[in-house]
Amino acid sequence: MSKLSDDLIEKKLLRFPEWDYFDNAIHAEFEFESFKDCFSAMSRIAFECEALNHHPNWTNIYNVLTISLSTHDADGVTHKDFRLAEAIESIVEPIE
Repeated sequence: MSKLSDDLIEKKLLRFPEWDYFDNAIHAEFEFESFKDCFSAMSRIAFECEALNHHPNWTNIYNVLTISLSTHDADGVTHKDFRLAEAIESIVEPIE
């Protein structure tokens, strides 16, 4: 899988308003009502990660989940990262 150009990444991010591109990865932060809700979403995301064989760099502090996606083998963002971002978006329902 090849690394995407910065222009293509920025164009694809138009479909993902919660995500930003910097430091050679796409990043998002999601806030939930509680730690339990956050951890539940992480568990559901983990199943998608396994299905796609692609795993995020992520942190969880109480009710906030921070995710960074980059394809290490390509040394940057690939279509694989956007497929996982799309799966994450279908799972996560952030607080409005």
